[in-house]
Amino acid sequence: MEHQSKSSWVDTVPSRTAFGMGVAIGVGAVGLIGFLILLPGAIRGKTAGSPAPVNVAAAPAAAPAAPAEAAAPTGPVNIVVTDSDHVRGPKDAKITLVEWSDFQCPFCSRFHPSIVRAMQEYSGKIRWVYRHFPLESIHPNARPAAEASECAAEQGKFWEFADKLFERQSELGPDLYPKLAKELRLDQATFTACVTSRKYQQRVADNEQAGLAVGVRGTPGSFVNGVEVPGAVPYEQLKGFIDQALAK
Repeated sequence: MEHQSKSSWVDTVPSRTAFGMGVAIGVGAVGLIGFLILLPGAIRGKTAGSPAPVNVAAAPAAAPAAPAEAAAPTGPVNIVVTDSDHVRGPKDAKITLVEWSDFQCPFCSRFHPSIVRAMQEYSGKIRWVYRHFPLESIHPNARPAAEASECAAEQGKFWEFADKLFERQSELGPDLYPKLAKELRLDQATFTACVTSRKYQQRVADNEQAGLAVGVRGTPGSFVNGVEVPGAVPYEQLKGFIDQALAK
């Protein structure tokens, strides 16, 4: 059985009114479509016109081992050299170069030959005082190497051991120290017991604290007659510091 359909309200609207409504609906639909087409471009334009976000660079990690070539020297500071220090050169030398260094620091290994050269060219006029400043946060082998060098010093071979540590820096680690002790003809048992017990850990820590007290924050941290040398400077620049001190 078919159901009779009910009349809709459209059927009751006059034709002229219906025509007007249709035109209005059509215009509205066209406007809506145009709006939707233009909207993405407007959004892009607004985004392009907005100021770009500023990238704020993170503060760089501290690199105490990097050289500061243009920094002006400070000082002079008073650095007392004692009988317990490792000293290379005559006690009465006019020039005293005190260096706080790190056996794993690449800048220190680069600077080391410059001081060796200065010791040769200014023989009798300069003494070199070496102190430890291990940057263990970035150089995990620096403190053990420093302590091992003190064990070598116990047998009168500090400078020879230190030179070899810098020469073979790429091998730095616990396996290297007994090899160097053997090459330098140290008593192996005594040396090994010294390293294992960390006999000189306090001495290394004391060196570090003394460096901090005079303003050392990175390595190499050096002073020529109390005047700061800014990092791993080239030899000619180091020579300038020495010549200036000699002229006084």
